[in-house]
Amino acid sequence: MLRFSPWKITLIALVSLAGFIYTAPNFLSAETLEDLPGWVPQRQIVLGLDLQGGSYLLLEVETGAVQRERLETIVDDVRQTLREKRIGYTGLGMSQGAVSVRVRDEADVEAAQEALNGLVNTVSANLFSGLPEADLLVAADGTHFTLTPTEASQRERARLAVEQSIEIVRRRIDELGTTEPTIQRQGDNRIVVEVPGLDDPERLKALLGKTAKLTFRLVDQSMTAQQALATRPPQGTEILYSNEYEPPQPLLIQKRVMVGGEDLTDAQPGFDQQTNEPIITFQFDTSGARRFGEVTSNNVGRPFAIVLDNEVIASPVIREPILGGRGHLSGSYSVQTANDLAVLLRAGALPAPLNILEERTVGPGLGADSVAAGKIAAMIGFSAVIVYIALSYGLFGVFANVALIVNVALIAAALSILQATLTLPGIAGIVLTIGMAVDANVLIFERIREELRNGKTPINAIEIGYDKALTTIMDANITTFIAAAILFQLGSGPVRGFSVTLGVGIITSVFTAFVVTRLMIALWFRFQRPKELVL
Repeated sequence: MLRFSPWKITLIALVSLAGFIYTAPNFLSAETLEDLPGWVPQRQIVLGLDLQGGSYLLLEVETGAVQRERLETIVDDVRQTLREKRIGYTGLGMSQGAVSVRVRDEADVEAAQEALNGLVNTVSANLFSGLPEADLLVAADGTHFTLTPTEASQRERARLAVEQSIEIVRRRIDELGTTEPTIQRQGDNRIVVEVPGLDDPERLKALLGKTAKLTFRLVDQSMTAQQALATRPPQGTEILYSNEYEPPQPLLIQKRVMVGGEDLTDAQPGFDQQTNEPIITFQFDTSGARRFGEVTSNNVGRPFAIVLDNEVIASPVIREPILGGRGHLSGSYSVQTANDLAVLLRAGALPAPLNILEERTVGPGLGADSVAAGKIAAMIGFSAVIVYIALSYGLFGVFANVALIVNVALIAAALSILQATLTLPGIAGIVLTIGMAVDANVLIFERIREELRNGKTPINAIEIGYDKALTTIMDANITTFIAAAILFQLGSGPVRGFSVTLGVGIITSVFTAFVVTRLMIALWFRFQRPKELVL
């Protein structure tokens, strides 16, 4: 029907006006936006890597490190389990992807078998049998035991390591304040990182290249580090170097982790009130604070080491119990180093090192050229469509052109509000939706022409034209929208950018082609009351 209630007219006008209001910030400079009041919309369309330049990295998760860490954990578990059962052993170590140990007394073999079987856990169900699988195989040959991680457990740990790495990489990049980074998995153990607008790729590489595994351990005082280097470190200890000194000095550190960095809830850069040097303050969660308090209470007078990525960054002496879970890291930090270290600690430690396989830096000049080319293509296509529609359908063509302008404004507004990244294929998607919006109006107007030729009155021809064209328009756009949704779900990078603009454009084009043009024609018809309709 050509009758619109006042509230419908108001709603359509407000939606159209909102499109222009939220599009306006894209035509203003950053300095101008900063001077505007806070209630004024200030979001601009986010340009992708191919439009504004930035950094591209292809990372590989070193899953072998995850497997080595798993074997080290098994060694510690075997040592602790056999000691608790008071079973003598020898030759505990790793070899060829497995852990081996020999029981000294044959009488303890059965007890050792039972104790080591207790270390076996289960992983996700087998896809074929539907039954859970063991994560560890315990094999006995006389007094010799071999513990081998199963293939299922290795696959599961590698998968989790990659997923956890993606999440931590995302946190670290988000802490940099960049807009809309693209972080996605490629293959089994690779991660693609695209950060538009980042003008310091070396800093990005430094942040992503650090594992940032923070641990708090006790310094072993059974012998000096020099004695351990001359002979061999006692069991359960290792030699690490402290960067507190120049040159770095060796320290004998217990392997047992008293408190881990996973218990940190916050880390912030700050300044020492006495020396005014940059420091990093940290806060543990409840369980971490409790363990940290117990360790410091039971070891007053002993030095403990704060270890970051196998380097001792501090080795203070525990003067008194540290309760409340708060502390700080100090050293020869610059302001940026302290800030970057705080970012790493807040984001969490990577489960495995990341190797940079490929690095590309896209200059802003290429982005500017791409934007300019996209603008020219869009303007030429837009102008050609407007001229053609106006010449073909007269006044109704003018209505369609006004709706087309509203459509472009709504697309830009939606991209600004959603902060969706606009890529060069995304611009192609916008140009495509412009053609689709006009196509809907062509269907409607041709249907109206057909009804006029069949002798219908102008008002009946318009109503029938809109009603009967609606089914065709909806069918065509719904199928295209489904394709856009599939592209968004399965695609990546530029493909997703294309699908976003295409999906948004479909929604706005249906609204403008069917609702906005119908409203303009209804208002014109109400005031002009034409006896004949020339179309």
